[in-house]
Formats: sequence, C-alpha cells, structure tokens
Amino acid sequence: MYQIDPTRTDLIEEFDRAPGGPHSAELKQVIMRLRTGPMTERFIVVCTRRGREWAVGRMPTERGKPVALVEGVVFDDYDNAARLVFRLRWQAATGQALG
Repeated sequence: MYQIDPTRTDLIEEFDRAPGGPHSAELKQVIMRLRTGPMTERFIVVCTRRGREWAVGRMPTERGKPVALVEGVVFDDYDNAARLVFRLRWQAATGQALG
C-alpha cells in the first residue's frame, strides 16, 4: 500500500489550489490512499442543500449505520469542504495535524 510522506506539504498545497484537479501523479496516489486505505475514522463531504451547502460527516464503522455529521462544520463552497476533509484524512493517515 502507498505510504504517504507526511513531510510532502507541497502535495497539500497542490490539492488546495485545485481540489477537483487536475492532479499530479503523486497527488493522485495520495488521494487514492486517503480514499481507500484503512482508517479508524473516515471523513466525507455531505451535500446538505443541493448545490448550496456541504457539511463534513463521519462514516459509520458498521455498514448500514447512518453518517454522523460533524456539528457546526458547514460550508457554502464544496471546494472548502473538500479541503477540510483532505486535511482530516491526511491527519488520520499520517498522524500529522495540518493547519
């Protein structure tokens, strides 16, 4: 499995510039690892008002259980929600908190 180098903050900056892409080959590997790799807590972007509002949610650990929304974390811009989820997943995968 691809191991994320927590010192590669350039990849975080690249994601921040264009959350929807296009992404370099290295950033694509990081994103794939953050999407599919094992994590005890997996965060996702949840659309709460179509095209106008997005929240951050936690995937349940048990299949069939509901997604738990993170209280008070709501965005009016999808890209900003995606940036936060990327950071939360990065922290979960590397143990390194990001600002």
